[in-house]
Amino acid sequence: MTTTSENWYSSWFDTDYYHILYKDRGYEEAELFMKNLTTFLKLKKGSSILDLACGKGRHSIYLNKLGYDVTGVDLSPNSIEHAKKFENKNLHFQVHNMCEPMGQKFDAVFNLFTSFGYFENESDNLSTIKAIKENLTADGAGVIDFLNVEKTLKNLVPSEVKTIKNIDFHIKRFIENGFIIKEISFEDKGESFHFVERVKALTPNDFKEYFKEAGLTMTNCFGDYNLNRFQAKDSERLIMVFQ
Repeated sequence: MTTTSENWYSSWFDTDYYHILYKDRGYEEAELFMKNLTTFLKLKKGSSILDLACGKGRHSIYLNKLGYDVTGVDLSPNSIEHAKKFENKNLHFQVHNMCEPMGQKFDAVFNLFTSFGYFENESDNLSTIKAIKENLTADGAGVIDFLNVEKTLKNLVPSEVKTIKNIDFHIKRFIENGFIIKEISFEDKGESFHFVERVKALTPNDFKEYFKEAGLTMTNCFGDYNLNRFQAKDSERLIMVFQ
């Protein structure tokens, strides 16, 4: 099975294998990030938060436990089906394309863990930023948590094999046409699989241009989940707050 279409994320994110490969993502780190972020933004309990590209809902679920009214959306029907098991009166999930506005306003919109820059069409990146603006209340804040491209490129591992649940994931990484490409090949139950992840190598200046075109301004830029100042050469993440 090979997935190389423009919308690679539609199929890859919707497979169980995606969640197997990334099963070790740190929940404690994610929870610390959410505590730090909501404190920094001074979000009062009961504030509304939109979690864009929420996956199976780990951030949404924890934000709800912190006392917020949370809506999580994702393009993957399987992920949303899983997340819906955790719904309550202040926690909702639905399938939604983040390029399009929700038709309602939120006190904060979060786009977390490099869930941006997948699109082949450049205009879709700007459409997403514009949709976030439409989703925000007048004094609401948007947050994009992206990879730090400069450090990522400097430390790019060209190839490796990760064995998880008796599956050998063969991973290759390279740069092509302004995208960071990750090819993932493996076999399971007698069948061969091949998926391709593509994330645009966007810099802080690229995002500033998006924000400018959408009528937004970057107000803060952090380099890790403890919200330390962003350093292009050393920071693990690029976390941008904008309004």
